[in-house]
Parts: sequence; structure tokens; C-alpha cells
Amino acid sequence: MSSETQALLQSWSPPLGITIALAIAAAIYIRGWLNLRAAFPKLVPTWQLAAFFGGLLATWVALGSPLGMLHHAVLSAHMVQHLLLMTVGAPLLLLGAPVLPFLDGLPPIIVNKLVSPILRRQSIRRLGHVLSHPVTCLVAPSVALIAWHLPPAFEFAMHSGWGHALQDASFFITGILLWWPVVQPWPSVPKCPRWFIPVYLFLATLPCDALSAFFTFYDRIVYSCYRTAPDFFGRSPLADQQFAGALMWVCVTFIYMAPAVAITIQILSPTPAKTGISALQEPDRPSANAPGMGIL
Repeated sequence: MSSETQALLQSWSPPLGITIALAIAAAIYIRGWLNLRAAFPKLVPTWQLAAFFGGLLATWVALGSPLGMLHHAVLSAHMVQHLLLMTVGAPLLLLGAPVLPFLDGLPPIIVNKLVSPILRRQSIRRLGHVLSHPVTCLVAPSVALIAWHLPPAFEFAMHSGWGHALQDASFFITGILLWWPVVQPWPSVPKCPRWFIPVYLFLATLPCDALSAFFTFYDRIVYSCYRTAPDFFGRSPLADQQFAGALMWVCVTFIYMAPAVAITIQILSPTPAKTGISALQEPDRPSANAPGMGIL
């Protein structure tokens, strides 16, 4: 372990803001999940609980672990941070079906006096309709990805605390938007046919492929902030830049390809008609009087 790495680890301490916020989210979710589990045992299965906590963990590793400090020294760490936010944390959180557990986990007075009135506003519903449209979900992360990797914007985020926080927030939020049509968490309604999702995921890879190819094959250092960075992993700044591009290229390709292949197989597979026995195996559905159902 190099002296620079030792100094980094010794100076690291968990950021309280992110850690506390994620801990509160975990507590609310698990409280709601346990309540729903008691009333509707099959409504939110255990694998969704595991997915949500996996998403929280990936988000904390990206923002709260030493990785959050290392990104100032090596571009590959910066790339791992953004991959965790956009392609790991975001889809896992959505796979956790967080709406019902959060509604049931929050104190009733907050749900009835704050959350419910906000969700019932027509302007909020219109905004949600626009944000969840596949075009928005495809364009927003592409714009955020390209815009933040332009040298002036990237250098600004590297030298400004709030600028870097804004960059991380934009990657996380647009990552949620990107995966929304793919995961389609309750209570959202599909706005495009299922066969379009593999095409959607292919289109989503294009800006990532272009950016990663640029980093991989460009023969000069793009960002001046890395030219004098300390050597953490035995790679020169240019070699680290090329490694970051290759890492992004491979990870995005495989992560986006996996659900595209799964959905394609699902579409092409025969779907036998439900029998009386299969109908009895359907998971329980909450009634209109279940916690949170009257809000949405």
C-alpha cells in the first residue's frame, strides 16, 4: 500500500449527512416492509427488500466510502463512483418497490398531512407524467453524462464541493429516470410496449459508448486536475484514463445487456393461460383500505 493510499485512508471519515440520510431511508423502508409483510405476506417479497438495501449500500459506497475521496486522485475511481450511482444503486432501489413500504413506514401524520396533499396536486401528477415518459428517461441521463464530462463542467465539479454534490445528485436522479421504464415500479403505468425496452436500453448505451471510447483511445490527458495526481495503483494518469474508459465501456454494456436479453426472452417465450391453480398462486393485493393505497 502506497503512502498516498495510507494517508487517504487515515484522513477518511464517513460523511454524516449521507450516512444519516441513508440510515433513515433504511429504517423507514424496513418498518413499512414489516407492516406490509404482516398484512400481505406476498406483496413485497424478501428479494425486493434485499434489492433495496443493496441499492442503499451501493449509493453509500459511491458517496460515503473512501471511494468518494479517491475520485479526486484517479479518474477510474471517479468512473466507478458514477457507475455505482447510475447503473447499480438506482436500479436496485427501484427493484425494491419502495413506494408502498415508504408510505406504510412513515408516521401517519406525515403521510396524511404532507405526502398525500402533495401527491394529489395536479401539477405534481403532470410533472410525474413528463418525468416518467421514456423520451425524458432516455434523454436526461444522456445529457447529464455528456454535459458533466465536458472539461469545464468536470473541472468545476472537481474544485467545488457543492458543484461535485450537484454532479452526484444529477447522476443519481437521472439514473433513477433511466431505469424507471425498465423496472416499472408500482404504481407507475407503462408508457411504451415491452418490446421497446431492449431498443431503449441499446439507445441508452450509445452516449456511454461514445464517451468511454473517447477516454479509451484518446492519447492525451483530458482533465488537467489528473495530470499531477499521485500514483495510487501503479498507473500513469493517461493509463488510468484509458482504464476508466474501458471500465465504463464493459460495465455499461453488460449491465444494460442483461435486462435487455431477459426481457427479450420473456417476450418470445410462450405464455400459457392461467389455470385455476395458477390464479390461486397470485400474490395478495392490498385493498383500497390498505395503508397508503388511498393516496395514489
